[in-house]
Amino acid sequence: MDSGNTAWILTSTALVLFMTLPGLALFYGGLVRSKNVLSVLMQCISIACLASVLWLAIGYSLAFGDGNAWIGDTSRLFLLGVERDTLSGDIPETVFFAFQMTFAIITPALIVGAYVERMKFGAVLLFSALWLLVVYAPVTHWIWSGNGWLYQAGLLDFAGGLVVHLTAGSSALVLAAILGPRSNFPHQVDPPHNPSMVMIGASMLWVGWFGFNAGSALAADGNAGMAMVVTHISAATASLVWMLIDWARFGKPTLIGLVTGTIAGLASITPASGSVGPIGALIIGASAGSLCYLFVNIVKNNLKIDDSLDVFAVHGIGGALGIILVSFLVDSNIGGAGYADGMNATSQLSVQIQGLLAVLALSVVGTAVIAFVVKALIGLRVESSVEVEGLDISTHGETNSGS
Repeated sequence: MDSGNTAWILTSTALVLFMTLPGLALFYGGLVRSKNVLSVLMQCISIACLASVLWLAIGYSLAFGDGNAWIGDTSRLFLLGVERDTLSGDIPETVFFAFQMTFAIITPALIVGAYVERMKFGAVLLFSALWLLVVYAPVTHWIWSGNGWLYQAGLLDFAGGLVVHLTAGSSALVLAAILGPRSNFPHQVDPPHNPSMVMIGASMLWVGWFGFNAGSALAADGNAGMAMVVTHISAATASLVWMLIDWARFGKPTLIGLVTGTIAGLASITPASGSVGPIGALIIGASAGSLCYLFVNIVKNNLKIDDSLDVFAVHGIGGALGIILVSFLVDSNIGGAGYADGMNATSQLSVQIQGLLAVLALSVVGTAVIAFVVKALIGLRVESSVEVEGLDISTHGETNSGS
């Protein structure tokens, strides 16, 4: 066991959990109307609890058990057989389990942004549980397990462009379409009730993302150091680009716009953070700030889908963008880590596209099936009177008196 690496992954585990609790909860909570803020906080923390138990019971084994090229096995159910001195690489397997658990927590929690203010709480829990096992665990096995078919093919997804962001983003779009828009969409959508809360949440996400990306090196080494640098540069660049577009378009730079750009830059660098250098990070950040901005408008104004907090535009498009660009930016001539033996830009791009399409297909089909199952069993959407009153009071019997 390497004590230095173990200490860094323990730290990274705390950082990634901090991204959801309270980072994502505050970021999403500030973006909704005040009568729904507690419901968003409740959804995020409940999903964190549910995903933790499911990860222990079966999720980890399905994702990282040996199994076959497509799915794991039952060898790690409830961590049976994993002792205190059992290693995964040169860190304790318990530490690797916990680190991966924080990814399994935040990924279904990201989808919350698509259905805020209108989805039944029971449906949130049932959908999230099924989605974690049907979509997230298999994709994790494909890409991050040593015998997964995309891992074997040489796919580059260092920290979850496909595993986390494309799965959550594409699933969010499908679920939002099935659920239908909020009653006031698109012409009378109220502005975020607390931009300060949004900025605080985004800042926590930014800090936590160092554990997300640099922690994915699974070592305290130069790869982790470069991952931290490029993560920060991409986030900063995308933030500036988004702010400048807003400023040029509306005449005023907005705080909400800037921090939305931050998250777009972070999501986009995620798959490439172990492969690119600072120049690549600048390119990815600038591309994310502009392309994700464009897709916010496409989803709402062209597709007319109420992906309420822009999960698809920011995470789905951002993750896909990073997956494609890493094919070129991994080149050592521009500061990247260099291609694997036998690979070049063309062959790497082919693998990346293959992986993107496979993950997209499972996410879309899996989400649609799960959504219709949940709808048939308990219903997806709250009554219109509940939506008008707000989910804080009607569902949870609580109010945020400070809002």
